[in-house]
Amino acid sequence: MSHAIPARATTHSPPATPWWLDGNFAPVTAEVERAPLEVDGALPPELVGTYVRNGSNPVSGVSPHWFFGDGMVHGVRLEHGKAAWYRNRYVHTTMYEARAAFGQGPPGGASNQSNVSAIWHGGRLLTSGEVGLPYRLDPATLDTLGPFDFAGRLTSAFTAHPKIDPTTGRLHGFGYGFVPPFLTYWIVEPDGTLSHSSVVDIPASTMIHDFAITEHHAVFWDLPVRFDLAAAVAYVKDPTSGIFPYRWDPATGARLGVMPLDGSGPPRWFDLDPCYVFHGLNAYEDGDQVVVDVCHLDSIFRPGQTLGNGLATHRWRTDPASGRVADTVLTDGRIGELPTRDPRLVGRPYRFAYLVENRPSQTTVDLGGVIKLDVGTGDQQVWDPGPGAHGGEWLFVPTSDGEDHGYLLGFVYDTADDASELVVLDATAVANGPVARIRLPQRVPYGFHGTWIPG
Repeated sequence: MSHAIPARATTHSPPATPWWLDGNFAPVTAEVERAPLEVDGALPPELVGTYVRNGSNPVSGVSPHWFFGDGMVHGVRLEHGKAAWYRNRYVHTTMYEARAAFGQGPPGGASNQSNVSAIWHGGRLLTSGEVGLPYRLDPATLDTLGPFDFAGRLTSAFTAHPKIDPTTGRLHGFGYGFVPPFLTYWIVEPDGTLSHSSVVDIPASTMIHDFAITEHHAVFWDLPVRFDLAAAVAYVKDPTSGIFPYRWDPATGARLGVMPLDGSGPPRWFDLDPCYVFHGLNAYEDGDQVVVDVCHLDSIFRPGQTLGNGLATHRWRTDPASGRVADTVLTDGRIGELPTRDPRLVGRPYRFAYLVENRPSQTTVDLGGVIKLDVGTGDQQVWDPGPGAHGGEWLFVPTSDGEDHGYLLGFVYDTADDASELVVLDATAVANGPVARIRLPQRVPYGFHGTWIPG
């Protein structure tokens, strides 16, 4: 079953096409269903659930940046050693329905592209972008049910990286905005009821894509990427200008904020050297210190930068006595981004993180295979799919007790075949390569973040 959508029909584009619309960054043009799917290898029978991943897929075929396309989810259903189905669906946001580009109308509320994350919590499948409300999807069909505001209790944005506390089952998250309040923290109970919302006082609109939790704390990084109103106005006047509405401004400083997890008090701020972080690996408490592991960039959104430079894995360790942060580099091997970890250890001491390799490139984002990082020793185990194959975020799905006991799921695109697969790796032996490959009926463009709907 295929639903044709007017859009760009070619995968490989003229040389003038920007990298985020070329090759496998280019949007796909149809919503497709296929059942069942062909599997190479043996799917672990204990994997019973649905893998769903979100990404940017502009319905018009063009967008001014990789971050600014319409949301599209891709899902694969696994049942007892078989791949039952694949389907992809646009997230039917108000912007998608109006065929509106980013900046056409005030952002916020339901007016967003919901193109970054997929989240499963409280029996609901939600998608989220950077700003605005999440959208709720039917987990069986991936069809959009509409914007979701937790029975009117969510009055801020729902930014892309909430965290589920493995002990309480609560969803902790935040939203940032272009106008005050610039940052709001909220908590959702296991049954899906939003139980807490409070403003976190910061002086300006900062691009805060992710945060962390520990057993007793929420941790924010307030870094020098600021919303630029003049640039935003210029972008709205000419979306083809390449102007980005955020700018690198190291003079504004950088800091790490540690606040009570229940939202009962303000953060204590610790100064950092200027840098930028899209994603944290994890965080935990070590006595009275908070340890935060991050994918660290020296800078970002400077003129001429693809996304950022100086990517490395860093560890921040707060010292409450001195008010300082010790900043150390965890690895000197291959560099990775889009990290994941065992969800049972979110906010707790952990050993392993799983990242997609970030291959060096001056002109584009070049993602490779998976890096399994031992954060204690810095050792790395790597599966490389080959120079013509490219992965994305790897999602860890636990299947038995004990850290690292589970599987890694991720889409891999093969340039030679212009085709995509869902690859399944045994997390305990990533260097051995896939235990199964699921052939997909169409290519899956590079995207962002996914979730697992169990059972």
